[in-house]
Amino acid sequence: MRAARLIKMVLLLQNRPSMTAAQLAAELEVSERTVTRDALALSEAGVPVYAARGRTGGYRLVGGYRTRLTGLGRDEAEALFLSGLPGALRDMGLEDAASAARLKVSAALLPSLRDAHESAARRFHLDAPGWYQEPETPELLAPLAEAVWDDRWVSARYRRGDGGEVERELQPYGLVLKAGVWYVCARSGSSFRTYRVDRFTAVAVGEARFDRDPDFDLPAFWEERSAEFTRSLLRTEVVVRLSEAGARRLPHVTDRAAAEEALAAGTAEGGLVRVVLRVESEEVALGQLLGLGPEAEVLAPDSLRERFAEAARGLAELYR
Repeated sequence: MRAARLIKMVLLLQNRPSMTAAQLAAELEVSERTVTRDALALSEAGVPVYAARGRTGGYRLVGGYRTRLTGLGRDEAEALFLSGLPGALRDMGLEDAASAARLKVSAALLPSLRDAHESAARRFHLDAPGWYQEPETPELLAPLAEAVWDDRWVSARYRRGDGGEVERELQPYGLVLKAGVWYVCARSGSSFRTYRVDRFTAVAVGEARFDRDPDFDLPAFWEERSAEFTRSLLRTEVVVRLSEAGARRLPHVTDRAAAEEALAAGTAEGGLVRVVLRVESEEVALGQLLGLGPEAEVLAPDSLRERFAEAARGLAELYR
């Protein structure tokens, strides 16, 4: 642990002209007294760390000293590819590995390029969670992430949608962060399944490793399962007559794929378009299609048409 901290300290000083004890302590997450001891240890080991006193003082490397300790470890290399997802790295316990990897890459660059990561960070930020929700880190995400990185078997208890719990022996292949919600894609028996991480009630990472299926493609698997899940939700059909404006806005108020499919198969009716739209339920359709106002008229089923009539009467009474 201390050896890794000493290397990180050297890399920090190599990338900056000078750093105060307070700055180093903050970066290394230690006390300033520990920074002083570490600087002394480096100096005794032959690393020319110089401490300048006074208001403009700080620690610096003397004589253009360069370390060649810039080789990336596996965990650092893997974390580096996720460095655009700082929140996800923190949730999976990989923040330190990513920080070390960035420092090593910076140390290997030409002096004129060492601010590249800061320049990129000032210009691009990926915010994965959706609007209007406060993302929560699942309690058992870190051990699952550990198992994913090391290809280790997991014994787990999982809470199903009906509230019951099941025990599973899983081979966790990958993690997916979708709109602020974490999922793990894992092999259970002979099939691959998707589990919400926040529904795990217990996770025990085993010592045994499994052999990954070389044909497993995480992005392709997720895309396929996501499409299947969406289709499974759309179990109800409604018939809607749309104006030109309503047709343009339909993909923005309901499932985009379902809306585009309905519009492609729609029939023209005197400047309007009649579509058969797949929706999750009449209740969901009511909330979605009300957003189109007078640009959409529900034709069927009769029960949904009556609910729209009731909503219209209520609005008319409210705004009389």
